Formats: sequence, C-alpha cells, structure tokens
Amino acid sequence: MTENGSQGVIVCGIDGSHGSRLALREAIRTAARRGDRIRAIAVYEPPEMWSAWGYGPGSEIRLPDPDALREDELKAARMLVDEVIGEVTEDAAQEVTPPAVTVEVLPGRPAEVLVDAARGADELVVGHRGRGAFGSVMLGSVGLGCVLHASCPVTVVPEPAAA
Repeated sequence: MTENGSQGVIVCGIDGSHGSRLALREAIRTAARRGDRIRAIAVYEPPEMWSAWGYGPGSEIRLPDPDALREDELKAARMLVDEVIGEVTEDAAQEVTPPAVTVEVLPGRPAEVLVDAARGADELVVGHRGRGAFGSVMLGSVGLGCVLHASCPVTVVPEPAAA
C-alpha cells in the first residue's frame, strides 16, 4: 500500500522464459506482502515491425492477422500467470492470499514498452537470462534498458546460481 492508503502497483514483464517466471514469482510475493496489485505485461513484436526484414524472396510471406497474434499472446500470458500464481500459493508455508493480477499484452520493443507502462508504478520487476556483461552489450538487454530508463525502482531477478 502506498502512504495515502491506496493500493500500489507492481509492473512485471513476462515472456514465458524461466527468468520471467522467477520475476513474476517475486512480484507476487512482494505484492502480497505490501498489499499491492500487479500488472503482468507481455510484449510482442507486431507484424508491422517485421516489415523491416521484408526484402528478397521472404518478403512475399503473408503476415499473421494482428488480432489473432495478440489473442494468442494474451492466452499464453494468462496461462503463465495462472500457473505461477498456483505455484506460489502451493509453495507458501502459510496461506497466502494472491494479489490482484491484470494481464496485458502490448506491441513494441520490450524495454521501451515496460518502461512506459511503469510510469507511475511503485516498482518494475523483470527477469534476467544471465548472458553476462558482454552478452548484454552485444545483444541488448531488457533488464538494462529498464534499469537505465524507468522512473520507478526496478528489480532484476537473476537465475539462481548453480550449486
């Protein structure tokens, strides 16, 4: 809860990866402890973004219906959220009341969309795939982009260290 008694908001980026599952688990535990709600956001590249690659013989490939693509992404995101909520409540030693979670799918580039969605949020939570410093520089990193540009605190949840 925020200082004025209204419910806080945690934005969590999800993409189906193991890292995003860990991030969502962390967001659920934090939201349950603080009395916040969660906006779980999956970001996808819409077919319009694919047009940059549209040259040569592959340019004649029909693009999927944008509405169908969005619905598929939303269905997958909802399934992921339901699974993780079930895991967290099952793992809890004492009964945990899961926080309210809204699931959204938005088109665009993940770091940009998540930073924009987190404006006014209390926290932004994302996973980390552990590519290391060199990999993050070469490939780009959603976590790094969020840390550098978000207007709220950002939690980057790492993969657990191997024993």
